[in-house]
Amino acid sequence: MSGLEIYNTLTRRKAKLDPIEPGKVRMYVCGMTVYDYCHLGHARVMVAFDVITRWLRQTGLDVTYVRNITDIDDKILRRAEENGESISALTERMIAAMHEDEARLGVLRPDAEPRATGHIPEIVAMIERLIEGGYAYAAANGDVYYRVRRFADYGKLNNRNLDDMRAGARVDVDEHKEDPLDFVLWKAAKPGEASWSSPWGEGRPGWHIECSAMSTCCLGETFDIHGGGPDLTFPHHENEIAQSEAATGKPYVNVWMHAGAVRVNQEKMSKSLGNFFTIREVLEVHDPEVVRYLLVASHYRSPINYAPESLSEARKSLERFYHALDGVEPAHGDVEGIYAERFSAAMSDDFNTPEALSVLFDLAREINRLRDTDPAHASALGQELKRLANLLGLLERAPVEFFKAGAAELPLSEAEIESRIEARATAKRQRDFAEADRIRDELAALGVVLKDSREGTRWSFEAPPA
Repeated sequence: MSGLEIYNTLTRRKAKLDPIEPGKVRMYVCGMTVYDYCHLGHARVMVAFDVITRWLRQTGLDVTYVRNITDIDDKILRRAEENGESISALTERMIAAMHEDEARLGVLRPDAEPRATGHIPEIVAMIERLIEGGYAYAAANGDVYYRVRRFADYGKLNNRNLDDMRAGARVDVDEHKEDPLDFVLWKAAKPGEASWSSPWGEGRPGWHIECSAMSTCCLGETFDIHGGGPDLTFPHHENEIAQSEAATGKPYVNVWMHAGAVRVNQEKMSKSLGNFFTIREVLEVHDPEVVRYLLVASHYRSPINYAPESLSEARKSLERFYHALDGVEPAHGDVEGIYAERFSAAMSDDFNTPEALSVLFDLAREINRLRDTDPAHASALGQELKRLANLLGLLERAPVEFFKAGAAELPLSEAEIESRIEARATAKRQRDFAEADRIRDELAALGVVLKDSREGTRWSFEAPPA
């Protein structure tokens, strides 16, 4: 455990993880605003912090993982009105969809999923403390704003100063603000909008204050790790720090972690560019484990490129692992400790999954080398390959399940596919290579890929690119 180092966005360097309470880690990750289906960027954050949580627990730490749900904000109000449904109907539907998506990606559920609407009293109480301390003020329009210039350390997470931010910012013009950089803590409700009672009138919380209240309520005024997507460092996380530390007088978070962005064909994912994909759209045509592998294969802080060729490479990598396990029944036995040591060293170096995967490839190569000459040793290595891969949420199926995943949607049954493979084998024995090629091409057009070996012909299903 002493060797685990994490890159801290706040300090811009890696340092040893030193939990506030020995043996325990309290971690909060900004979750989804549930007005629509989760997209690939959400999947990146889900999977990244799932792997992080798995490894922290593997090292023996007692982890409390909290990921919030924003179930009230302007986007939710607009979408519910557009759909002609209640806010609760929309958010419940999207939360259920989110849970379905993350389950398909093998993401374990957080220990707690606080909802903003369930913490209105704590939000109001925090705003009251900020007003009492001179860090916030109620405006004539019923809104409450945070005085950015009152907090001396504002900008420390993003290494910005206020004058530069003021010069280059796109700031909403609001005559009720004392300073254009001030941000809203409480929004006065418009007629007919969902609202809650407060000392400043009917309204709802601003986005930033929700996370400050939920995180400190669930994990305490100072906790170990706060994570999120790459677009949240400013202003969201900067504002969280300002609010929380002004309200409590204590450091808010010890370690800040941010996942890398998802790019599509080397471009920023954007609805305006037509390259925006929800998780469920992707999983309609790609095996969930292939998508998870793509998300795990890059270091969590690095950007990921989502493209047909990157998905193809992800599938080929998984195929190498599953081919190594195919026909080798994993069994306990003596295994060289170097594999586990190298894997642990990689993961303890800021969760270096690319290096950890290289250890798995070495294991797969050794299994293939020994499967005929030393099957007992190969089986023990197979057990180790599965054990280590499971820590990344990979290789949790039998090889045959992976190779045939997705075939249920084909117009041919498995028996019909096997019959065609046998017909091809017969044609080859009769040296009717034209017929053999015709059968292969027919199956390939459906996404059924044949691979010949000394043991016979295996088939797998590979969906066409999205």
